[in-house]
Amino acid sequence: AAALPAAAKDIVQTAQDNGSFNTLVVAIQQAGLVDTLKGAGPFTVFAPTDAAFAKIPKDQLDALLKDKAKLTKVLTYHVVPGTVLAKDVKPGQVKTVEGQSFTVKAAGGKVMVDNAVVTMTDVKADNGVIHVIDTVILPKS
Repeated sequence: AAALPAAAKDIVQTAQDNGSFNTLVVAIQQAGLVDTLKGAGPFTVFAPTDAAFAKIPKDQLDALLKDKAKLTKVLTYHVVPGTVLAKDVKPGQVKTVEGQSFTVKAAGGKVMVDNAVVTMTDVKADNGVIHVIDTVILPKS
């Protein structure tokens, strides 16, 4: 029997299905960004895992999840317009959807985004790509 083509999955569905981004998915919902990240895009999302969110003290994370404006700012700082695959990533400043830029650098065989290490690249969605990071990156206030 022929395999059925995989159903198209947007960034949010891809993150939900992965199982390592439960906190990120909740944060996206709390910030009201679900429709945006299910939109046409394309988007490149540097997605912190649940373990990355766990590095934030619980009281601070709870406060962030309740502050929609700040949460939106933090989440959109993890998003770059367009589809940027790992092979296309260049060291330097990268402008985010939030408006500020983060720093990409390669050191010791690792790619860093600000202070986060990219642990997996090119998780493809039908409206962009996800790169997994081990730390939540924060815009300058």
